[in-house]
Amino acid sequence: MEKRTISAMVIKSFWRKVLVLSIMFATLSIVQAQEDSLLLRFEALLNKDWQEYFSDPFTADWTKNWFLDGEQASITHSAKGVDFWAGPNALDDASHAVLWTKKSFTGDLLIEYEFTRLDKTLRFVNIIYIQATGSGGETFDHDIIKWSDYRNVPTMSKYFLNMHTYHISYAAFGTQNNDPDEDYVRARRYMPSYSQLRNTDLKTDYFQTGFFRTDVPHKITIIKKDEELFFHISNDEKQQLFYWKNNQLPPILEGRIGLRHMYTRGSRYSQFRISVPTAE
Repeated sequence: MEKRTISAMVIKSFWRKVLVLSIMFATLSIVQAQEDSLLLRFEALLNKDWQEYFSDPFTADWTKNWFLDGEQASITHSAKGVDFWAGPNALDDASHAVLWTKKSFTGDLLIEYEFTRLDKTLRFVNIIYIQATGSGGETFDHDIIKWSDYRNVPTMSKYFLNMHTYHISYAAFGTQNNDPDEDYVRARRYMPSYSQLRNTDLKTDYFQTGFFRTDVPHKITIIKKDEELFFHISNDEKQQLFYWKNNQLPPILEGRIGLRHMYTRGSRYSQFRISVPTAE
């Protein structure tokens, strides 16, 4: 009787493990199918007719197309592109820096550029702002260039408290991080009325991506389509698509593009292009 009971327990345990594994494989299959579907959608959007609206190889005179927040930034050109460094002092807000396009952009966008991380810092983030406008009123005009003096010290809160924009952080690390593998990619939709960053994130966050090693060139392709954001990264070894959908917060419709470096961060940019849908 005892042997039969033990055998029954073994059989029950075996089938429980089979069930768990089956659920795991089914879940993985669903996730893979979703990722494949998103990649196909991204490729279909990429292959639509786009008209180039802005282009900068970043090999000379960045001031022609861009303006700068932050007085401690260092910007130099070469045949490889522009080397853009924030200020040298960690945790000093004056060492943040943001490059903004002089042009503004409306509607859906295709953004493409070459990106190479230059620093070896294991903390802080790089950000691209997509279609930023001011929160309104006399102080924070819709056109952010009208209050750029306020951002000479580019404290992060001056942006998320006073701008409407999408924010994608990448080549990013936590402020206390010391592990080169603990990078992340994250998207937000700034909401000045929230008076904080909480609840501005768009699902999902991506961790330990394995991208953005120092001195490794990457191709970045971003598509903003209605309420969707597609963020594709590729290098000589691999590629990955990151995706977010803003179905909870007001849409972003227009504004400038910004490249933000938190203190101590430095990167090279080249072949920066922004395209809009071809008029039918």
